[in-house]
Amino acid sequence: MSLQEKIEELRGRALAELKKASDEKTLNELRTLVQGKKGELTEILKGMKDLTNEERPQIGALANAFRDEFGTKLEAKKAEIEVAAMNAALESESLDVTLPGKHQNQGLRHILTQTQEEIEEIFLGMGYEIVDGYEVETDHYNFERMNLPKDHPARDMQDTFYITNEVLLRTHTSPMQARTMDAHDFSKGGLRMIAPGRVYRRDTDDATHSHQFHQIEGLVVDKNITMADLKGTLELVIKKMFGADRQIRLRPSYFPFTEPSVEVDVSCFKCGGKGCNVCKHTGWIEILGAGMVHPNVLEMSGIDSTVYSGFAFGMGQERIAMLRYGINDIRGFYQGDLRFLEQFGK
Repeated sequence: MSLQEKIEELRGRALAELKKASDEKTLNELRTLVQGKKGELTEILKGMKDLTNEERPQIGALANAFRDEFGTKLEAKKAEIEVAAMNAALESESLDVTLPGKHQNQGLRHILTQTQEEIEEIFLGMGYEIVDGYEVETDHYNFERMNLPKDHPARDMQDTFYITNEVLLRTHTSPMQARTMDAHDFSKGGLRMIAPGRVYRRDTDDATHSHQFHQIEGLVVDKNITMADLKGTLELVIKKMFGADRQIRLRPSYFPFTEPSVEVDVSCFKCGGKGCNVCKHTGWIEILGAGMVHPNVLEMSGIDSTVYSGFAFGMGQERIAMLRYGINDIRGFYQGDLRFLEQFGK
């Protein structure tokens, strides 16, 4: 029997078997029998080595035509079997298509995530970059590079969880300011960045405090940066977050990594500055801390403080969210209670 006759015989037999197949198992076995590496078609084509140069193209074309035809009809048969199986399953079940479908709850972004994204959008619009950082930090970057040397009394306010004497859970996102200043090429322009993230401090968990919270710190370093730039930036951010009618005021304060340092208050959005229970009858609500970057912090990053200056600020996402939405207990952010979280879903 010639190769052409063998291919035609195999074609007739394979297509007949394919027509009779009634399940996917039979289809797979037939596919292997015909097209597998050790299948009948492969064995037949091994005889092409004995053909003349004129015969080989003819047999090759015949084999390819059979392979394509078999593959197409196999896929069609497979689809036919799948439809039949689905129809059989539907017929065997009691299905009332008039019943309402099952409601699928849609996930919502956490209120803190929404707050962070809104703040990030504001700063992105002003040309800032967003820098992510490490929650596990070294004492060097968390404290020393922020002008807090060993045994500095201001460290007591930021006591945290230590892994070793030199490795700890960060108390603020300021370490990324130092790391970014180290890597930034100031010959190509100034630095504008914010660093959002989770931070940790040894604190008593109550309605307004938590051992962990979220912070967004910002840093600008360039030539001729002044306190006026800081005030204008914060005023814009506060108006975007709390409304165009809000005013801010700066009160002298102390932070080791800024000099001068200020606490920033926003006029009460409930009473408009007249005095109420929200602002403790002062007309103002403390919102964040800020100041001009201390020359020591710049010099430790190799930045000439006689040429460059900068400002820095830090705000808590929980604080912002609590003030905006009238939330009086910080613990609600972390307890996973959907009755609380769904109030602010987007």
